[in-house]
Amino acid sequence: MSFLSRLSQALFAAAIALCAPALSQDLAVRGETIHTVSGAKIQDGLVIVRGGKIQSVGPAAGVTIPAGLRTLTAKVVVPGLIDAHSVVGLAGYLNQPQDQDQHDPSAPIQPELRAIDAYNARERLIEWLRGLGVTTLHTGHAPLALISGQTLVAKTRGDSVEQAVIVPRAMIAATLGADSREEAKGKSPGTAGKQIALLREAFVGAQEYQRKQSQADASKRPDRDLRQEALVDLLERRTRLLLTAQRHQDIASALRLAQEFKLELVLDGAAEAYVLIEEIKAAGVPVIVHPPMARFWGELENASRNTPKLLVDAGIPIAFGSGYESYVPKTRVVLFEAAIAASHGLGADTALRALTLDAARILGLEARIGSLEVGKDADLALFDGDPFEYTTHCIATVIEGVVVSEGSR
Repeated sequence: MSFLSRLSQALFAAAIALCAPALSQDLAVRGETIHTVSGAKIQDGLVIVRGGKIQSVGPAAGVTIPAGLRTLTAKVVVPGLIDAHSVVGLAGYLNQPQDQDQHDPSAPIQPELRAIDAYNARERLIEWLRGLGVTTLHTGHAPLALISGQTLVAKTRGDSVEQAVIVPRAMIAATLGADSREEAKGKSPGTAGKQIALLREAFVGAQEYQRKQSQADASKRPDRDLRQEALVDLLERRTRLLLTAQRHQDIASALRLAQEFKLELVLDGAAEAYVLIEEIKAAGVPVIVHPPMARFWGELENASRNTPKLLVDAGIPIAFGSGYESYVPKTRVVLFEAAIAASHGLGADTALRALTLDAARILGLEARIGSLEVGKDADLALFDGDPFEYTTHCIATVIEGVVVSEGSR
């Protein structure tokens, strides 16, 4: 074989390797403190990772690390952090039209828009979040329309949608309040009443479509309608409605709408949720709380940094989301947001659980992620100190056994 042929084969093999997803590694992760979240803290603990899963977790004393295993060490080890509501991957860091796919303003109700068709797994904001310990994103269309589109769940790794996404359609995103009103543009909806009327009309139409599609005579069934199909999935509870609402009257409207159409609801934002704690608890609805570091103005003018504590004290499940930011750098970091809530009564342990296991439960993924337990995905974040202290750095991130980030971030 000629030199050029060998060189050509080598270059081709290298190109294939670069395009292929990183293979999981067998690792030992040792921490001065390991927060399993599902159980007690472990002092001088050890996590053994094989095949992308957690093989064992417990005290390091008496455990011999198998020969050949790469060992990572840190002051504190926690499960990979979960951003429970983001638009990252649809909204990009450039803040230019070419990387802003989070909102299509052509119609107020578009549940058929799939996040998976717009998600950019190579977006640099994903890399940034990964370096800060975020291993899972629930992301999709922004809270800028009555129904803006679908969401997905992805790991913050991989160079393609296929490598990153673990739940192609998680929820359908809707919004009540100023962000989905079009009165300034002379369009509908222009008022809160019109918003609910349009949503009710859409669901009534979906019920009629549902009825006609169930007819025994196939010739009498209507043609396929992607928008109606998406709404029927909400009616039949095959997917959930993620509804962003900040004002107490909009939160109340969301609860009534969900009850009227028997929808499975997840509240998002909920700045004034503390006014309706009993109603939210009675409805059995979890809350992805607004970022505590957001400026309290506009619809957040009555927000409170104590709301996460009040919700948890009432037994309402919560998680933290970065939400939607219209300005650079386009995303918040949920670790920092949770730290503020921790310092306003929530406490560090409860805040960490909201960032991990409780978020996984809200997403329906607690069997796979959210805690350091045998058999779960080996998603870990390593820190050189208390994760909620501003002087602490994330020194490594592991996703499904792959060290995807190292260094001091």
